Amino acid sequence: MGEQDDELWKRCVDGDSGALGVLFDRHSDAVFRYCLSRTGSWHDAEELVSITFLEAWRQRRGLTLQRDSLLPWLLGVATNAARNKARSIRRHEQFLGRLPHSSVVPDHSTAVDERMDTERQVRELLARTAGLTDGERDVTLLCLMNGLTYEETASSLGIRIGTVRSRVHRAKKKLRAAAPHLLDHAGDSATILESRLS
Repeated sequence: MGEQDDELWKRCVDGDSGALGVLFDRHSDAVFRYCLSRTGSWHDAEELVSITFLEAWRQRRGLTLQRDSLLPWLLGVATNAARNKARSIRRHEQFLGRLPHSSVVPDHSTAVDERMDTERQVRELLARTAGLTDGERDVTLLCLMNGLTYEETASSLGIRIGTVRSRVHRAKKKLRAAAPHLLDHAGDSATILESRLS
């Protein structure tokens, strides 16, 4: 398995970009799956992964790793980056809406059939979570769709484990009422997102 995350992170703090490359290879797939589950867009998810790891490098001297894994912290950064991107998109769309005869042109760069199918499925999942509060949606995306533990989710979002548990409970109750097949579709060994990507 090689060096542990904390050892690699110490090397990052000392300016070793190769150590960040190892951490990227180790965690970028998990960060990508999480970002895809938040955005429903392959392109946006790739962009958020880049932002997350750039931010990790930028903040390397200010962060002391408290756990064996860097992943919960990376997912917290990805959560904030996704929120910032969503706000930016909303502001841009509002601006375009105020312009005379303007329209938003869809991005055709991700027209690969396989990606579009995955995006459609993830968007369907996201639409099913529309009735959740922001907090319930965050824990649903991290725990149910991306397979993080309650502890990792609490660490990523900066909240207590008990808060995660109660939000997951409420979210499951709402999802079962709105779309019972959503929780029953994935087997015990796969997260909801993994079952759609496999």
